Amino acid sequence: MTAPAARPHVVVLDYGSGNVHSAVRALERVGADVELTGDAAAALAADGLFVPGVGNFHACLRGLRAADGPRVIDIRLAGGRPVLGVCVGMQALFDGSSESAGGQPEEGLGQWPGSVDRLDAPVVPHMGWSSVRVPEGTRLFAGVEDQRFYFVHSYAALAWHLHPEGAFAAVAPKVTWATHGTDFVAAVENGPLSATQFHPEKSGDAGAHLLENWVRSL
Repeated sequence: MTAPAARPHVVVLDYGSGNVHSAVRALERVGADVELTGDAAAALAADGLFVPGVGNFHACLRGLRAADGPRVIDIRLAGGRPVLGVCVGMQALFDGSSESAGGQPEEGLGQWPGSVDRLDAPVVPHMGWSSVRVPEGTRLFAGVEDQRFYFVHSYAALAWHLHPEGAFAAVAPKVTWATHGTDFVAAVENGPLSATQFHPEKSGDAGAHLLENWVRSL
């Protein structure tokens, strides 16, 4: 009798970014063995690293740095080991943000070039369900290309600057877009590094399917 396949081990990085238990439960439901921890060694060893982010960019970056998050993410990506950033956990991957605590732009982790800026829309924050425009060949959105996802944010990457030769993989990054007043980057697939501006753990069946796609890729 064949033994059941081992569940991929996913660490949800616990660095003080709000209530992350919904992400833990969502990942468990789609087949992951999930550990919520701020321990760098555990984050480095996991099959997948989930980087959440809720609230202010400055506070999230301060928490990430205190938990040694930048080094952990760098090492994982250098070894081709998957990382998924969500909401401000996605925004942190860019060079910086105009959302700051003291009036000065805040530096990000610099995995992708460009700034995260305030949405130019009649109503901000963008809160609710929105459709997305996915690229051909997406793996993250396979099966949910035409679905809507749940967003809660006032800032986003309004442009995409990374050229194919700057990617983590031989193929060009796959960028998904959405619109709220203006176009913004809703998700990126760049080799081992993926991210979503929306909250898949709060996006019902579509979000669960997306998380399952990611977990199955680990």
